[in-house]
Amino acid sequence: MRPAIFRLPAGGAHLGWHHKSQMKIWLDGKLVDQSEAKISVFDHGLLYGDGVFEGIRFYSGRVFRLEEHIRRLFDSARAIILKMPWTQEEVCRHTCETVAANGLTDGYIRLVVTRGAGELGLNPYLSPKPSMFIIASTIKLYPDEFYKNGLAIITCATRRPAPGALMPQVKSLNYLNNVMAKVEAIQAGAMEAVMLNEQGYVAECTGDNLFLMKNGTLFTPLISDGALDGITRAVIFEIAGNLGIPVVERSLTRYDIFTADECFLTGTAAEVIPVVELDRRTIGTGKPGPHTLRFLEAFHQLANSTGTPIGSNDTA
Repeated sequence: MRPAIFRLPAGGAHLGWHHKSQMKIWLDGKLVDQSEAKISVFDHGLLYGDGVFEGIRFYSGRVFRLEEHIRRLFDSARAIILKMPWTQEEVCRHTCETVAANGLTDGYIRLVVTRGAGELGLNPYLSPKPSMFIIASTIKLYPDEFYKNGLAIITCATRRPAPGALMPQVKSLNYLNNVMAKVEAIQAGAMEAVMLNEQGYVAECTGDNLFLMKNGTLFTPLISDGALDGITRAVIFEIAGNLGIPVVERSLTRYDIFTADECFLTGTAAEVIPVVELDRRTIGTGKPGPHTLRFLEAFHQLANSTGTPIGSNDTA
């Protein structure tokens, strides 16, 4: 029996920030009330999407894979020639400080670095000093029922930009491509959409990496096909090694998804979530598969037992 596609309410907003009043935001060196957390209208991050970001999760009082996220943030900054005035250790410390200041033990961090305020025009050298802010709150990307029953997703027409146009490994503030792909999913009544590259190969979804199980082997798209080298993606590789499941990175098409035994998505916000239907075609049995459930369980065990303690000064 075909699973029903989740219909979004009018407006389509299903991702919500849940926070207490006057949360504390880390902004350029100090913690301020959210009402005081403001950036200039001349900030090039706002004007041109010139900046980078990271989404990070914390569980049971520990920030999961903090060092890996901050390292990727610095790599993204270097790729767009954005000189960071902070060290990686300082950013790790400020991230933990922000979580602690909001009294949270489980939640989500959005860390943003903009080019900073400058003169009008594309020239990045007109912005003398980058700006950074850190938000620590809670987030729920998908309702619990979809982790139990699986997602029904679509293929969108919006293509992933070619690496020669915008390097997919840079988590830049220009996310319009992903936003428009998400709009297609919402308008189709789906929660998520598969994005193809210009050659027709699967790149990723609007905010998640994609994995397939076929005949006991785990498959995922090549980074060169437009996939982000996700932190959670790397965790799945580790878990697969522990479970004795071989992993193959190769070019994938919609055919591979249609004929897969199982499919699931991964991402910092999404964690690990099953997919049971693509374009109204059932994947596998139409229910989350046994391997997917093993990955989901193993991920939760790892996320809740490892990480950088929020109250610790040791971020190494």
